[in-house]
Amino acid sequence: MQKAILNLEPLSCPSCSQKIANAVKGLDGVDQNSVKVLFNASKIRTNFNAEQITIEAIEKEVQDLGYPVLSTKVKKNEET
Repeated sequence: MQKAILNLEPLSCPSCSQKIANAVKGLDGVDQNSVKVLFNASKIRTNFNAEQITIEAIEKEVQDLGYPVLSTKVKKNEET
């Protein structure tokens, strides 16, 4: 598993964060329980299996919803 933090443009409403969370949770390879959309910080935190999905695919899903991704950090989880 890898851990990703995606920085977004400021989110305008709490329902936006729910929409993003539902979309990211629906992706194969994403750990559904790890998806956290931080409304005030305009960030998404999630764990994903790099053998099943790329970070670019996760970014594309968010951007396809209309939320630009400003930057992304990915690191390997130590426990895997």
